[in-house]
Amino acid sequence: MTDTVETIDYSKTLYLPQTDFPMRAGLPEKEPLLVKRWQDMELYRKLRENAAGREKYVLHDGPPYANGNIHIGHALNKILKDVIIRSFQMRGYDSNYVPGWDCHGLPIEWKIEEQYRAKGKNKDEVPVNEFRKECREFAAHWIKVQGAEFQRLGVVGDFDNPYTTMAFHAEARIAGELLKFAMSGQLYRGSKPVMWSVVERTALAEAEVEYQDYE
Repeated sequence: MTDTVETIDYSKTLYLPQTDFPMRAGLPEKEPLLVKRWQDMELYRKLRENAAGREKYVLHDGPPYANGNIHIGHALNKILKDVIIRSFQMRGYDSNYVPGWDCHGLPIEWKIEEQYRAKGKNKDEVPVNEFRKECREFAAHWIKVQGAEFQRLGVVGDFDNPYTTMAFHAEARIAGELLKFAMSGQLYRGSKPVMWSVVERTALAEAEVEYQDYE
C-alpha cells in the first residue's frame, strides 16, 4: 500500500481578477511618458479653463536661485507646494501655480567669475555691461534647465510664463515703488553698519556672511 499525497492548487479556490497592470512599475521609463502626455494634452491650460471664475487660491512661490541643477531641497519644496496647489484646485478653487526664479545677487556672479578664472580672465578687465549680459544669459540657461527638472518631478504650472527678478518690467516696478517712498517723504538717509566685500565691491546680506571663530 502506498500513500498518495494530493497537491491542491489553492489558486483555483480564490477569486483573482485579471489586471493589465504589470508586476513591475518601471517608473523610470513610464514617468517621462506620463509627463509628456500631460504636456501633449495641455493639462495646465485645461485646468485654467475649468477653474475660470472660481474663487482664487494663491500660493506665492519663493523663487530658487537660477545657478545650477536642482537638489533634494528644491524637490521637497516644489513637490509639497504642488500637492497643496492641486488639493485646492480639486476643492473648487482657481489655484494657479506660477513658478519664479531669483536672478539677482552674488551666487550667479560667482559662477561667471569661476568661468573667468578657468579661462585665465580678469573680471576687472571685463566691461560691466558685458559682465551683466553674461550673468543674464547664465541665469536664463538655468531657468530653462530647472524648469524642465521641476516638470520631470510632475509639477504642473505656468512654466512658459514664469516670473523672474531680472525681468525688466519687474525691475522697473521696483524702481517705481522706491520713487513713491521718495516722493512721499518716507525715504531718508541714515547711518547703519553694512558688511562690505572689498573683492566684489558690493554690500553683503547677512546670509552671505560667515563668521569664523578664533582663539
